[in-house]
Amino acid sequence: PVGFEALMQAMVLNAVAVTNNQQAFAWGRWAAHDPQAFAQRMAGAGAQTVVWHKPASLTQTVQRRVAFLTQYQNAAYAQRYEQAVRRIEQAEAPLGQTRLTMAVANSLFKLMAYKDEYEVARLHSDPTFRASLREQFEGDVQLHFHLAPPLLGDTDAQGQPRKRRFGPWMLPVFATLARFKGLRGTALDVFGRTEERRSERQWVSRYEAAVSRWAEGLNASNHDLAVRWAQIPQNIKGYGHVKAKAQALALEAWVRCESDWV
Repeated sequence: PVGFEALMQAMVLNAVAVTNNQQAFAWGRWAAHDPQAFAQRMAGAGAQTVVWHKPASLTQTVQRRVAFLTQYQNAAYAQRYEQAVRRIEQAEAPLGQTRLTMAVANSLFKLMAYKDEYEVARLHSDPTFRASLREQFEGDVQLHFHLAPPLLGDTDAQGQPRKRRFGPWMLPVFATLARFKGLRGTALDVFGRTEERRSERQWVSRYEAAVSRWAEGLNASNHDLAVRWAQIPQNIKGYGHVKAKAQALALEAWVRCESDWV
């Protein structure tokens, strides 16, 4: 484990809101170690801003993600997600469980909301992005972006995509590119031809097919297996070659669960 002092020093080196981050980490550490004492301390100090949030319900989770996927792509794309979740919810209800439904709600969203070029452009051109910068920094902020555009095909000595530094002029480019998100996954999607993008779309299709299998054959004896199976995509993290390795490991686990399904 990384020591406390090392974590504090890492925040110094990161040089972003150092004091606030260090204080937040210290308070959070205490809250995790002794929640009761922490709550009493907050009450004694008359703190008005400490809010203990309950985990989001399934309904809240789905509503938020439907809204996100609508912005990410469109209403039809979001409806695909919601219909899959509701189908599993109906199949799981007779068992008096919701674990599989929540696993599907989390994993399918993760797979469908993969961060491609259109999504990077949409997020950077969103007005809330510039608003967050104004809240964190003072003065005239100059933005530079380190990107590895797949269309340039530039790689390093290890054969991995090489990042290049782009200036503030990328912001209007992002705004323009974000308007073409409707091309995602179509024959006109020039970014969708890379191995990484094809793999991401394959995972979505793979998962939707599995949802159909679970909905049709779910019972008390295979419920735990279905939950483990449905959670596998949560282990897919990172981008580029890092994500490719994670996908390969996830696929191995996926095949094992698939072979055990009866």
